[in-house]
Amino acid sequence: MPVFRPFKAFRPAHNKAADIAALPYDVMNSEEARKMVEGKPLSFLRVGKPETTLDKGINVYSETVYNKANENLQLLINNGNLVEDDGEYIYLYAQTMDGRTQYGLVACASVQDYLNNKIKKHEFTRPVKEEDRCNHVRYTNAHTGPIFLTYRDIDEINKWLEPIKVSTPDNDHIAEDGIRHTSWVIKDEGLIKKIQSRMAEVDSFYVADGHHRSAAAAIVGKERVDANPNHTGEEEYNYFLSVLFPASELFIMDYNRVVKDLNGNSEEDFFNKLKENFTITKVDGKFTPIEKCTYGLYLNKNWYKIEASQELKAINDPVEKLDVAILQKNILNNILGIEDPRTSNRIDFVGGIRGLDELERRVDNGEMKLAISMFPTSIDELMDIADAGEVMPPKSTWFEPKLRDGLFVHFLD
Repeated sequence: MPVFRPFKAFRPAHNKAADIAALPYDVMNSEEARKMVEGKPLSFLRVGKPETTLDKGINVYSETVYNKANENLQLLINNGNLVEDDGEYIYLYAQTMDGRTQYGLVACASVQDYLNNKIKKHEFTRPVKEEDRCNHVRYTNAHTGPIFLTYRDIDEINKWLEPIKVSTPDNDHIAEDGIRHTSWVIKDEGLIKKIQSRMAEVDSFYVADGHHRSAAAAIVGKERVDANPNHTGEEEYNYFLSVLFPASELFIMDYNRVVKDLNGNSEEDFFNKLKENFTITKVDGKFTPIEKCTYGLYLNKNWYKIEASQELKAINDPVEKLDVAILQKNILNNILGIEDPRTSNRIDFVGGIRGLDELERRVDNGEMKLAISMFPTSIDELMDIADAGEVMPPKSTWFEPKLRDGLFVHFLD
């Protein structure tokens, strides 16, 4: 059964969390990150994206960059801004956005569970991004950002945590984007053991977000095993930093698409082909889908509601029935000629947090030809697909709020 293990975290010193905590490395590019660290000498982006503290133009995959990550991490520790806890604990981490709060438990999951598929995945990873995160772990000797895991709710654990939620937190700050981050240390050994015991009874954990980080943790962990003739299985490199959320509390937003051209079709041809599998209705104003198998289409300053045919709605395969899969096969591939959205330069993806205004902007300025708004993938769909050993189409889920790096750091030894 899945292991969920307390650890001795490095965390921000008193009143330093707001200055240190940063968005994860993969939600902005290097140029955006450089602007975000200006005037913020403690920002953990200097660890997550260390090129921000080096000359522009540097190869972000170079040894110099990874060494800088380690240097910047050690500087935070040496200056007393990140402080090691006095014992091995589990932590409660809350994020509040738009009036709703999700509570996750911070601890270490098992590399072996990941390798044995007790921690299930729903996305393919890209080797280049895997190697990047592997090098980041190798050079820093640390997991500097947590893997976002989920599990099917356990009522007892939710009840056990209620008294902690109303107690005084160790950290409570509101980030620049308005999201509140709160955390508590769970030091009660009896409660820790109860949580561990109950977690061990679940069938699986699921990677909600952080597939490249979790893959990297497993790869580096295996390297450490192979290099240690005295390996016992208890070493810290056998475990990786995670935040484990009950599925009912998670919020998945739409993950929308913008496309550069109509693949040689006129607008009339495009709509005629679309009508073969979809009903098209012109609407006034922006269209946000409120049910499965419906999409919004923005083209030539007009919004349309498009609804999949009954035949498409009747698909039973757990992957093929996803809205993103129906879109990919029947519109992006068959009509617009985008066979692999991972590699095509004719498509881009826009997280729902940016709203439909961003879709209109990118079409109206001529950068893109059309935009498609989506109905969000559900957490149940994610877990069903992972249980079936399948993977989702790329860019199927956008979780909000994003976990912050720098609030918890786990060293490999």
